[in-house]
Amino acid sequence: MTTSETAAKILDTMLGHLGLAATIEVQETHDGLCLQIHSAHSKVIIGRDGERLDDLQYLVNRILRRQIGKAERIKVDCEHFRSIREDQMAAEIKEIAERVKVTGNPYQMRPLNAYYRRMVHHILVDDPLIQTHSPEGDDRLKSITISVKSPTT
Repeated sequence: MTTSETAAKILDTMLGHLGLAATIEVQETHDGLCLQIHSAHSKVIIGRDGERLDDLQYLVNRILRRQIGKAERIKVDCEHFRSIREDQMAAEIKEIAERVKVTGNPYQMRPLNAYYRRMVHHILVDDPLIQTHSPEGDDRLKSITISVKSPTT
């Protein structure tokens, strides 16, 4: 069984235990494999601000890594919720970076989980005028600060 088949089976089993009927489509994306859930229960699966979707993704990846040691990270999405949200966030992050460049004032984003913090860092990593900073610690949600690079950085 392939990694994607194993991951889809894990997710299907989890949704079944929750009493949620769904079909799972395996998709190749630019950043790896994605399990796209299609269900009449999409609002329940997504949860408030995608929190349940994050939890499902976390559990699928934890179980997958126990079964297949070095399995690649799998993204879990439902009715393209994550894709739409990522596009919106990317536009927001770029706008914030431009505003920081113009004003010179740092901007502290709302608290984000690790997935979205990586996304912020990744989007801005090649901008020579902008730097990002996440606080240390084990908190699940952290606020990233976007600021102008100092001349010595």
